[in-house]
Amino acid sequence: MSDAEILEGKNILIVDDEPDILEAIEEQLDIAIIHKASSYEAAVELLEKQPFDLAILDIMGVRGYELLALSTKKKIPTIMLTAHTLSPESFDLSMKTGADAFLPKDQLADIHFYASDSLKAAQKLKKPKKWFEKLEPYFKKKFGEAWLADIRKSHIE
Repeated sequence: MSDAEILEGKNILIVDDEPDILEAIEEQLDIAIIHKASSYEAAVELLEKQPFDLAILDIMGVRGYELLALSTKKKIPTIMLTAHTLSPESFDLSMKTGADAFLPKDQLADIHFYASDSLKAAQKLKKPKKWFEKLEPYFKKKFGEAWLADIRKSHIE
């Protein structure tokens, strides 16, 4: 199943306090039904009103980890976004608390890949964590070999 086929018509919640990030993701995932929130409160309201196939959550500015707890409770595959908290610790916390993917904002150009990969994994159509393989060189350069080996052991394999 192609990325477009898996994304078509899916209800996706995007939460970020930066309007340009919301717009960029909406444009790239225009085949899906996009719901946007720029605050924690607006996101909670949307999560309580309707079901979502996928959530894409910023970490900073919108209480992303609290939203992650809500989305995982509802069994919504969730991608965590970050720019300011791009660190091994935030990656580790995101994965331990239920995120399906962890995406640096400077990699948003490929959001369709990460979104479809998370949906395919949730639907058991594909081995999970293909997104990590795509970002592995990025993480290796940013955080080093030792961190990468530890993460592979604890979260990816």
